[in-house]
Amino acid sequence: MSLLQIEELDVRYGALIAVRSVSLAIDEGTTVALVGANGAGKTTLLRAIAGAHRPSSGTVRFDGADVTNVAAHRRVQLGIALVPEGRHLFPGLTVEENLRAAAGKGRAGSWNLDTVMDAFPILRPIARRRASALSGGEQQATAIGRALMSNPRLLLLDEVSLGLAPQAVDAVYQSLTALMASGAATVVLVEQDLRRAMSASSRVICMLEGKLILDGPSTGLSRDDITDAYFGLRRQASAVS
Repeated sequence: MSLLQIEELDVRYGALIAVRSVSLAIDEGTTVALVGANGAGKTTLLRAIAGAHRPSSGTVRFDGADVTNVAAHRRVQLGIALVPEGRHLFPGLTVEENLRAAAGKGRAGSWNLDTVMDAFPILRPIARRRASALSGGEQQATAIGRALMSNPRLLLLDEVSLGLAPQAVDAVYQSLTALMASGAATVVLVEQDLRRAMSASSRVICMLEGKLILDGPSTGLSRDDITDAYFGLRRQASAVS
């Protein structure tokens, strides 16, 4: 059974339909890259999965249970964690305090302050530094670490590299790659950098105008396949074997 199943999901902002009739299934332990142009519906889809935005129709199932109308905090307890675009840390709290703020909010598991800092070594030397004084890469690592403190089964990462210097992106992805390779969590990754999206994932899904336009294994898709879908040159979602 798939860990996450979405069936005919529509999500609206007033009259605007941001996600249109999306259906997909994601197996446990996999890493899926979700790509598409700005406004394609990627962030809205992640927010609907996390419970931050209620869909107008359709179903979200997590580990076989219908969670479509389950509150966001309850989904965290079930094992769904979202790292939002922009990080949204508590600026007046230290790195350690930001991490501890999420402790006990989710499931029991192996992630704690020490294991998070082991996974993201850049955090330990700055544990007492306020979030407002962090670089973009340090903020992103803290935000991901905070999500891990809830011991998620499904980790939703929105725009990991957005606004970060190349060295900061390298440092964050170095830790993320080890995390994803371990299978410790199922990951859905929104990433604008197609090269990183393809190298970090086992599957790529491209969205266009709220719909799934392409879905296939990362090793079976070329950059041209994804670029064509990204810019609307490919109008029919398909799986590549």
